[in-house]
Amino acid sequence: MGVFLSVLLVLSLYGVGTPSGDGALVLGYYQENCPLLEEIVRHSVERAVYRDPRMAASLLRLHFHDCFVMGCDASVLLDSFDGMVSEKQALPNLNSLRGFEVIDEIKYNLEEACPYTVSCADILAIVARDAVELRGGPRWEVWLGRRDSLKASFDGANKFIPAPNSSLDTLIENFRQQGLDEGDLVALSGSHTMGKARCLSFRQGIYEESTERRHDHFQRYTTFYDILRSICPETGSDDRLAPLDHVTPFEFDNHYFLNILRGRGLLPSDNALINEDHEGVVLRHVWTYAADSESFYRAFANSVMKMGSINVLAESEGEIRRKCRFINT
Repeated sequence: MGVFLSVLLVLSLYGVGTPSGDGALVLGYYQENCPLLEEIVRHSVERAVYRDPRMAASLLRLHFHDCFVMGCDASVLLDSFDGMVSEKQALPNLNSLRGFEVIDEIKYNLEEACPYTVSCADILAIVARDAVELRGGPRWEVWLGRRDSLKASFDGANKFIPAPNSSLDTLIENFRQQGLDEGDLVALSGSHTMGKARCLSFRQGIYEESTERRHDHFQRYTTFYDILRSICPETGSDDRLAPLDHVTPFEFDNHYFLNILRGRGLLPSDNALINEDHEGVVLRHVWTYAADSESFYRAFANSVMKMGSINVLAESEGEIRRKCRFINT
């Protein structure tokens, strides 16, 4: 109990809260029955990110896309089976989500070390933390005890995962439906400080001719948009990639916020954060994180922990999958 209280004190001092909800998640959940859990996960994530630095962003994104559909229950990892269509086939995920083989490797190693013990949903939460830290971002304590879903929701993935062309009002409402506020929206959007996006996600934004954004930004930053057009011709492959943060695309830092304040956000939903919201709350957060990376790190850690507690399954629900792509029966 003393160690537990000490951890809570440290989290409080750094402005990192504890997960909201009914107390289903705890610290040290696997301390007795899988003591090597974090070491096993960390080793695999280190190897994956060393081989492909972009993988850090992809692994973080898996946790986000999981939690926004039915909650943090590893439904995003399920393959299609028995008439159920996988969330991997939904528009926000198709030919876009990656990193599943990293999760498969981690699950295999954990089943060898402590069979039928660690949930795939908990693996996603730990992997997200390690991926961020390995690219220079903050570290936070991961609260554990999630169970794995017995189903996926193709329709939910199409409905609840924010679209790259979302307006600010749409983003605020989307996050509100998950129990997340404007501060969480801005902090979690900061995950776009690393990784890449497909042309499909931003082509419309760089070829729009008649919008106010065209007048404001295109004429001030013609070189930036010329580069984007060279990567993504008006007619061409949807799968060509551009960095979400053109300054430090493989590092977790606060350059994302500096970029969007300079009109150099890649996705329309990124640029939407600097639109005037009703009370200026969103824009104030953007300016704060652009000016102070430590404030961003604290806010991000707090928000990702809050996100990680969305609709988690209790002990009597779901299961511990032996393979993350399939239910046990």
